[in-house]
Amino acid sequence: MTISKEDMKILLKSQQGELDVVLMYQALADVVKDKNDAATFRKLAAEEGHHAAVFHKLTRKNLKPKKTLDFFMPILYKLIGKKRLYPKIVKGEYKASENYAPLAKKFPEIERVRKDEKRHGDMVASLL
Repeated sequence: MTISKEDMKILLKSQQGELDVVLMYQALADVVKDKNDAATFRKLAAEEGHHAAVFHKLTRKNLKPKKTLDFFMPILYKLIGKKRLYPKIVKGEYKASENYAPLAKKFPEIERVRKDEKRHGDMVASLL
């Protein structure tokens, strides 16, 4: 299957995003006070890693996670607390789910990722 330049750009951006949130969730798991939150974030990190692998199969490109989110999110957690930070994470997960909808029409394997992102948003929301 040939992937258009435009689709490849979106797939690479998605793959990068998934890699970045793996580190973010791992970093949050290390700083959150609640053991249940930490366990949830570790589970989410693992699932986001699987998502990155789904995109990798399509792009065939090896990307490195950017350290931005895993640096800033623990600081934000300490500054603004979970009541203000978690809703932002929830919004990000729901947004990812929406953004993946057009991709999932072209690449059926992304549909599962799209559904997972919605579930991730629900999981983080349930921690509040």
